[in-house]
Amino acid sequence: MHVALIILFLLLLVFGPQWWAQYTFRRYAKVLPRIPGTGGELARHLLDQFGMVDVPVEKTEQGGDHYDPERRAVCLSPDNYDHKSLTAVAVAAHEVGHAMQHQRKEPKLALRHHLVKVAQTTQQLGAGAMFLLPVALAITRAPSAGIIMAIIGLGSMASATLVHLVTLPVEFDASFGKALPVLRAGHYIQPGDEAAVRRVLRAAAFTYVASSLASLLNLARWFAFLRRA
Repeated sequence: MHVALIILFLLLLVFGPQWWAQYTFRRYAKVLPRIPGTGGELARHLLDQFGMVDVPVEKTEQGGDHYDPERRAVCLSPDNYDHKSLTAVAVAAHEVGHAMQHQRKEPKLALRHHLVKVAQTTQQLGAGAMFLLPVALAITRAPSAGIIMAIIGLGSMASATLVHLVTLPVEFDASFGKALPVLRAGHYIQPGDEAAVRRVLRAAAFTYVASSLASLLNLARWFAFLRRA
């Protein structure tokens, strides 16, 4: 019984934020004719309004909704690009918020971009280390070599989660420092919709962290493997 409760707690800890974010997006994804434009149209309008006419708005099937700082592009999923919903409006404004951070050269966004690159590199190294771990143990027959490679592998796999936790303020700024004030000032949302939009913006801010927490399940699997080794 206790083991089952512990497993349930860990599943909620790892997958709960992701489930909550997806549930929030779906809850407010209903098309509302009273909304004057789609998420793609709003993103284009806001970018033009803030002098970012050279920043494209793209509909993407891969990678989900995000701002690409390398190409300086706002990328929206088909539903949010094409539909008139509170989710579409809020997510589009959130991603434009990142474009605003980039335009203003805010240091926190630059730091996050750098850390994400570092995390991607260390994850690749870590995956290689974990793959070579059994080989190293078989060749050297030295437990210390295996321990070193295990530390490298596990540390690098945890780096993505750490990066997103450290840069969470960037996401909250995009949602509540940029998107919400813009939506209010431009009367793009009605007062009665603000509570729902806040929920969507909060979910958008936690999306990266939620995905990273799910990746921690791989760490648990490797810990279990190492304990048996």
